[in-house]
Parts: sequence; C-alpha cells; structure tokens
Amino acid sequence: MSDWDRVWPAPAKINLFLHVIGRRADGYHLLQTVFRFLDYGDAIRCEPRSDGRILLANPLPGVPPQADLTVRAAEALRSATGATAGVTLHVEKRLPMGGGLGGGSSDAATTLMALNRLWHTGLDSLELQRIGLALGADVPVFVHGRTVFAEGVGEHFTDVVLSAAWYLVLVPGVAVPTQEIFRSPDLRRDTAPIAAADWLPGYGHNDLEPVACTLYPEVARHLEWLRQHGDARMSGSGACCFVGFAGESAAKMALAALPSDMRGFIAAGMDRHPLS
Repeated sequence: MSDWDRVWPAPAKINLFLHVIGRRADGYHLLQTVFRFLDYGDAIRCEPRSDGRILLANPLPGVPPQADLTVRAAEALRSATGATAGVTLHVEKRLPMGGGLGGGSSDAATTLMALNRLWHTGLDSLELQRIGLALGADVPVFVHGRTVFAEGVGEHFTDVVLSAAWYLVLVPGVAVPTQEIFRSPDLRRDTAPIAAADWLPGYGHNDLEPVACTLYPEVARHLEWLRQHGDARMSGSGACCFVGFAGESAAKMALAALPSDMRGFIAAGMDRHPLS
C-alpha cells in the first residue's frame, strides 16, 4: 500500500494537570502541564493533486477552509520548504471543537508529519515543531510524539513515563473558546511553578477549570458526576472532562452508568504518538 493510500491518525490529548504560572509581556500565558495522548481521535487522508492547490474536502461548519489548521499546516510546510505539490485533505472528525482535546492541533501536526513524508520534504521533528508552534501552542507536542511535562507557552518538553491507564472522557454539549477562558479577569495566573522532576501523577489541578465551570455550567455538571469515580479533571480549556482508571473493565462500567443526557467515550492512554 502506498503512503498516499494511508489513513493518518490524529489522536486526542488530555492535560493531566494545567497550571498558569505567569504571563509574558506579549500577553502569552506561561504554563506547566502534562500532555498524554489517547487512542481515540481524528483521521486524515491525503489525496495528491497535480494543479498545486491545497484544498479541504470537508470543511467544518462555520470555519472557512483557509482558516482550518490542516490547510494552514500544509501551506506552512510548503512555504518553509519550497515544495510545490498540491493536496486535497480529507479529515474524519471525531474530536469536538472547543473540547480541550487538541483536535485542531492534532490534525495540524498529523498534516505536517504526513505531508513531510508524502512530499519528501525531509524535515526533522524539531523543524516540524518550529513550523507547528506558529500554528498553535499545542501543535509541537503532537509532533514531538511523547508523553511530556510541558512548559513555557507549551513548547519546552521533558519526557514522562506513566503507568498504563484507561480514561472515561465526557463531552458536554458546549464548545468552550480557549481565548475566552484565557482573557477572563478571574483566571488565576500565579500558581507556583514546580520542577518537571517533582511532578507525580495526581499532583496539581487545572487553573482554567473554575473559569470554564462558571461560564459553562454544563462543564461543572459533568465534572460533578465524574468525581464519584475518582479525581476528575477538565482537559485544557474545556469543555471535555476525564477521570482515569487502572483497567478497561472499570472504565467500561463507569461509561455504562452514564446518565442518558450525557455522552462520552473510553480510551487508553498512549505514551507515543502513532506516527512517532
């Protein structure tokens, strides 16, 4: 099978904790977090074009194709390398917009990694990460492809090894705009930093969670239900929330007990991106 016939995975991520430790002069927030991938996500197929155009086969509702991160990633790779090839991108979306699972960033990273191979542009991971950072703060971690303790605006990584776990992820029926959360005057921005070596599973919290719960009560409701099963947390800027289990059977039992007006899925944690 040719690489052009492949379906390229774009996995979800969760933030096991997320602290805002400061703010730069340019307005970007300084963060500390641990990213973990899930074996659940979007998928991308690339179709070659002979006319040099970059097209999106199935644009997202309300998102102009030229603003879509997959299209922007393809254009950024071409600009950085001088490539002239075209492509039609087919994106199978499973991850919700405004869900805090990194769907757009993961799609962009997978597009960069796939087209780097398909177009034979020959960039290494660090070069792809630099391109990705201009697209979004979470893109580089997907290119890096490991479970990491991330710092800065999310681009400085220390690899982390974690025990196997299954996660029940709930998907409230709301989209939470990241910028709305970060612009809130109620957002805590002074959590004390820690050294990457001092982080342990279960440590910390999500500084964005109180703001998101206030603005979007559905997030708070889903978290409240999840907490009967353990240390539930919101991922990223929301809206999705998760709780971890040591085994698949316990996660499945919790999912089976989900109220009829809530929806979610279970997924195993992955310590390597499928394309890394």
